[in-house]
Amino acid sequence: MKNVLMPAPHRILSVVHETSAEYTFRVECSDTVEHGQFYVLSIPKIGEAPISVSSRGEGYLEFTIRKVGRLTEGIFGLGAGDTIFMRGPYGNAFPVEDFKGRDLVVIAGGTGLAAVRSMLQHFYANPGEIKSLTLIAGFRNKDSVLFREDLERFKERFKTIYCLDDTEAEGFKKGLVTEYIRDVPFSAFSDYNVVIVGPPEMISFSAKECLMRGADEGRIWVSLERKMSCSVGKCGHCKIGGVYVCLEGPVFNYAEAKNLID
Repeated sequence: MKNVLMPAPHRILSVVHETSAEYTFRVECSDTVEHGQFYVLSIPKIGEAPISVSSRGEGYLEFTIRKVGRLTEGIFGLGAGDTIFMRGPYGNAFPVEDFKGRDLVVIAGGTGLAAVRSMLQHFYANPGEIKSLTLIAGFRNKDSVLFREDLERFKERFKTIYCLDDTEAEGFKKGLVTEYIRDVPFSAFSDYNVVIVGPPEMISFSAKECLMRGADEGRIWVSLERKMSCSVGKCGHCKIGGVYVCLEGPVFNYAEAKNLID
């Protein structure tokens, strides 16, 4: 039986430079992983960090990593054929089975898109499983856009709204994601779910905007990944009140998440 507390070596298959600050690493791995779960990636003698699975396939997983510290700088120095250490998978997942047969709205900000990318890829490949899918994805500027090829493909089968915070570019509207939630026809949906991922402030304002537009808080799902460290409920870094995000999350229904204030 696999010991999910023990880091294991995995071979890097390829590296894609999404932006100057975000790379996607495809890693050889045959684990069964659900949409929304994460791993702890590490380099011996440097450190470790929890990273969401951004895609999955036969014999591999992908992780989209932003350069923000010593560990990620070390990971950015790795390439195809190199070894990275991983432990996991950890956390719960988006209730994809409950999404099937219903309308789904996904609102993503910046690197938060990585946490829902595998789920979006799944529904792109299996469009008959959902009634409709609306994707609102926002980025700081055109140089920070992730997964450009996926975003183009998603236009084929989803209703998509892509935006940049304060600039315009071909294929992108100007403004924050919250400004385009008004375009979601919640009143026309007979049964639906909403998924919101991104920075905490963006999640909060997006959820409140959905509620203002008539969405039911019990149909909203969020992913909270801030401050996770050990990922097994021992260090307490991610504890909010009596809730360990790494154990009970990172996916929460908004009815519970709205009370998780640290």
